Amino acid sequence: MRIEMPTIERNVNKQPISKRKRTGIKEFLYQLKQQKTLLLMCVPFIIWLIIFKYLPIWGWVIAFQDFKPARGIFEQEWVGWEHFKFLFTAPEFYRVLRNTLAMSIINMVLGFVTAISLAILFNEIRNMPFKRVAQTISYMPHFLSWVVAASIVSHALSLEYGIINTVLLKLGIIQEPILWLGVGHYFWGIIGAAEVWKNVGWNAIIYLAAIAMINPQLYEAAEIDGAGRLQRIWYITLPGMKPVIVILLIMNMGYILESGFEPQYLLGNPMNIHYSENLDIFVLRYGISMGNFSLATAAGIFKTVISFIFLFAANHMAKRLGQARLF
Repeated sequence: MRIEMPTIERNVNKQPISKRKRTGIKEFLYQLKQQKTLLLMCVPFIIWLIIFKYLPIWGWVIAFQDFKPARGIFEQEWVGWEHFKFLFTAPEFYRVLRNTLAMSIINMVLGFVTAISLAILFNEIRNMPFKRVAQTISYMPHFLSWVVAASIVSHALSLEYGIINTVLLKLGIIQEPILWLGVGHYFWGIIGAAEVWKNVGWNAIIYLAAIAMINPQLYEAAEIDGAGRLQRIWYITLPGMKPVIVILLIMNMGYILESGFEPQYLLGNPMNIHYSENLDIFVLRYGISMGNFSLATAAGIFKTVISFIFLFAANHMAKRLGQARLF
């Protein structure tokens, strides 16, 4: 007697091998075969990443040695956590850590707010020639080196002919010129304003790309329903940008101890050093300049560990809140 197979089973067996469900190693090998072109394109970048980003990590061992350049890496004297103890007990360390965190947070907040606002303003401009000119002008400072940018900032803040003092005197806000870079507690605000001026146009590009991905029919439907311009921004544009904003916020949390080096070094002076010296300048001054490479490496390890903690914490918080996340 002939036994007929069930209809579903017959259909499955008739499917080509590429259509059948694969699991485990078969699925992995199938994906490798399907995406072999993309994988081959990634190989040079993976090699570059391994050589220049991962292999140098073994050099962290000198943070636990009394490193002398004349000796080999395995001939050094091991000192354990001595450099970390010196780093955490140095009175200057907590001052530079305060400065680093303050300038990082100011730069992050101002950077997000101004870049998002500028992208929304550009999106609302309907005069295309004016929009292109305005965008080009906003990008240009990003391509200046910090040497040139710091010189422009110094001249703008100078005591005699600086445009800031001139304008404030004309408006009657101040009675006499102020030596802005000579007063320490002005320094964080000056760095924040300089970073915004230099990078706001460049940072707005990614938000403009996020706005471009929003379905135009949403705006048309909102206009038909009588929504005003501010209502369209609040209920359509900002929610459409939200995933990009969250991802960039998580990524920026990984740079919480990277407040910059060049602007602080170029605009800093002995009068504002208590507010301008950050971790990178501390490492240069007390580590590399004095030949104490072990101390500089210990400071670098500290920055990396703190950055990892902030990055994973921000990503975990985004996951708990149901927002977009990196992994």
